[in-house]
Amino acid sequence: MIRRFVSYYKPYKKLFFFDLICALFIAGVDLAYPLVSKYALNTLLPRGAFRAFYVWMGILVLAYLLKGVFQFVVAYWGHMLGVYMETDMRRDLFSHLQTLSFRFYDKHRTGQLMSRVISDLFEVVELAHHGPEDLFISCVTLIGALIVLFTIQWRLALVITILVPILIVFTALRRKHMASSSRKVKEKIGIINSQIESSISGVRTAKAFHNEAYEIARFEEGSQSYRSARDGFYKQMAVFVSGSDVITNLINVAVIAAGGLLIISGRLEYVDLLVFTLYVSSFLSPIRKLANFIEQYTTGMAGFVRFQELMAEKPDIADAPDAKPLVCTGGHISFNQVSFQYDAGASVLENVSLNIPAGQTVALVGPSGGGKTTLCHLIPRFYEIQSGAITIDGQDIREVTLQSLREQVGIVQQDVMIFAGTVMDNIRYGRLDATDEEVMEAARRAEIHDTILAMPDGYQTYVGERGIKLSGGQKQRISIARIFLKNPPILLLDEATSALDTVTEAHIQAALEKLSKGRTTLVIAHRLSTIRNANTIAYIDEQGIREQGTHQELLEKDGLYAALYAATQSVQ
Repeated sequence: MIRRFVSYYKPYKKLFFFDLICALFIAGVDLAYPLVSKYALNTLLPRGAFRAFYVWMGILVLAYLLKGVFQFVVAYWGHMLGVYMETDMRRDLFSHLQTLSFRFYDKHRTGQLMSRVISDLFEVVELAHHGPEDLFISCVTLIGALIVLFTIQWRLALVITILVPILIVFTALRRKHMASSSRKVKEKIGIINSQIESSISGVRTAKAFHNEAYEIARFEEGSQSYRSARDGFYKQMAVFVSGSDVITNLINVAVIAAGGLLIISGRLEYVDLLVFTLYVSSFLSPIRKLANFIEQYTTGMAGFVRFQELMAEKPDIADAPDAKPLVCTGGHISFNQVSFQYDAGASVLENVSLNIPAGQTVALVGPSGGGKTTLCHLIPRFYEIQSGAITIDGQDIREVTLQSLREQVGIVQQDVMIFAGTVMDNIRYGRLDATDEEVMEAARRAEIHDTILAMPDGYQTYVGERGIKLSGGQKQRISIARIFLKNPPILLLDEATSALDTVTEAHIQAALEKLSKGRTTLVIAHRLSTIRNANTIAYIDEQGIREQGTHQELLEKDGLYAALYAATQSVQ
């Protein structure tokens, strides 16, 4: 884990070492001050060397001015180093999240993932900047001060070396408790972020059911849990800070007490004791910095551990080592004895076989939960099958690259995702390099061009979070326009016209039928009137594919499809 953390310094090693050099100069000035003071008070002033005295004072002034410059470098560029590293970590984490499959997102809440991508890395920045710098300055100052202390009076220095290990042992014992408490705090922050994300996303539902008080109470419960976790962390931190402060102050008292005895016995001069106490301050200051470093390390590493845990998640769907690009010559899809289950529970699909000839339209009908949408999701490998095989033009989809596979498949889902942005941006999402004219042509084919032009800013109209400013039908038609723009050889239409009124549905249905010509199309529909002209209709439920045939053939068979069709007709 430490090696992984250190690796993020590599691109900025010049800045990192420059920061350490500046820190070394700062430590050097702090170490030099008591020595210069001793030399000036013990040697220069008693000899009347006033000119030399003021020269040394001028040198000290210059040194402190330079120290101020170096402190600016450390404060500014050191923090920027942390920001650069944070940016790299966030980029790596976000890129990694893009590689994970649907199965991962089925198990993790959005708010918790946001907490790991944003909140956890803030404290890592402080550790990345202050950690090495504080550790380096503290070690240099401690070693330098200890050497000088032994040259001044080894007996007093021995007192310090005996007491310091007590502080080290105390610090080591407390760090484990602080790390555990800090991790709990971060977990609670993730829970709160999830609650906020869920509540804000569902605020209209909450208002519709007049459940605002319930949402507030639920959030308050999470906040109380977070407060308890923070309370535990701050208790551990308070014990650590107060305990280390007591020990460092006792070291000061012990030095003065021992120094007093040495002065009484004639083994130490007052000036030497004064210089010694100055060095003790220089000695204790880095100890306090080390104490702060331990606290920083604890919180920062707690965030980095959670970062590492997420980075360690392996995508359960990836390209095979010898994967080749998919060569789509027509789009013939074949399911051969395919079985699938989401978790170690009941199978969703078991030994399903289905043949979809190139350029033909196959419709899937049946009760909810029968596996229709799942069947569609298996084609672009959003999920991995447990057994059997799915082939496109004779090529097993597990043996081709994911990019080439998904480039050949266009999906219009029942739950339309509209991004916060303009109408133009949302349609262009179907093919990012498309020109404005190509976007507009796709909108025309999706029967939404005129509607867009009537909007306040036309194609530059901002649609709001998740397209809140659009109607359900407008969202659906924008998603259909994306597919027109992508123009793939394989189409998966999951309730593509479900949110449309009857008139618009007729327009879109005609457009989809036009688009489907010469393309392999898999349609999921509850409105059976929209799939009458499909080449094949397959009735699927929890027992698998029960019936296949054309609309007329299945009606004549008078089976499950015929019963479903009769039921929908009676409702109409």
